[in-house]
Amino acid sequence: MDNAIVATHDTHVEEHHVELPQLRHHFETEEQQREAGTFGMWLFLLTEIMFFGGLFFAYLLYRNWYNPAFVAASNQLSIPLGTVNTAVLISSGFFMALGVWAAEVRKKSLLVLFLILTNIAGLAFLGVKAVEYKEKWDKHHIPGAHFDITEFVNPPLNPKTGKPVEEPLSPDMAQKTQLFFVLYFAMTGMHALHMVIGIVLLFWLTYRANRGEFTEGYVAPIENFGLYWHFVDIVWIFLFPLLYLINRHPGT
Repeated sequence: MDNAIVATHDTHVEEHHVELPQLRHHFETEEQQREAGTFGMWLFLLTEIMFFGGLFFAYLLYRNWYNPAFVAASNQLSIPLGTVNTAVLISSGFFMALGVWAAEVRKKSLLVLFLILTNIAGLAFLGVKAVEYKEKWDKHHIPGAHFDITEFVNPPLNPKTGKPVEEPLSPDMAQKTQLFFVLYFAMTGMHALHMVIGIVLLFWLTYRANRGEFTEGYVAPIENFGLYWHFVDIVWIFLFPLLYLINRHPGT
C-alpha cells in the first residue's frame, strides 16, 4: 500500500515536470518555487540595502565634518542633468511595472514592448551619466594625483556682480573636496554598475519573453527582476537629493 502511494506521488511529480518545464526538480509545486525565489530576492535586496546604507552613512559623516568642502563640491554637479536622469529612471520603473502587469495578464507583445522601453530608459540614464563623468574628467575632478582644487580656492567671478560664484576655500579645506568626489564616484558608480547588470538581464529576459516563456503563467522571473529594478530606482531617488540638492547655493 505504501509503495503504491509513493509511486503515485512520484508519478504526480513527474507529470508536473512534464507540464511545467520551468519547475526545478527540488520543488514540488510552481508556487513553492515562486515563493522561494521571491524570498531569495528579498534577502539579496537586504544585503544591497546594507551595502548602500554604509555608503550613505560615510557620505553624511564626512559631509558633517567637512561641510564647506562638500557644499562647494556638490555645486559642481549639474542639477538639470540629474533631474533628467531622475525622470528617465522613474519612467523606466513605470515601464517595468507595466511589464510585470503584461506578464500576469499574459500579453506577450505588451510584455516585450515594456521590457524594451525599460531597457531604452536604462541606456539613456547611463548615457547622461557618461556625460556627467566626462565633465568631471575635463575639470580634473577625478580623485587622484591630477585632482585640481584651483576652482575651489579661487572660484570664478560672476559676470553680473563681479563677485566669486562660490565662497573661496582654504587650500586645506579645498583638498577635502576630493573626498566628496571619491564618495560621488563610489556611490554613482556602484549604482551605474547595478544598472549595467540590470540592462544585461533585460536583454536576456526580453529574448525569453519574445519566445513566450513568461505569458503562460510563469511570471516569477519578471516579478523578481521588477523588484531589483525598482530597488535601483529607489537608490537613485536617495542619491539625487543627497549629492545634488542639499545646501545648494542660489543660482548654481
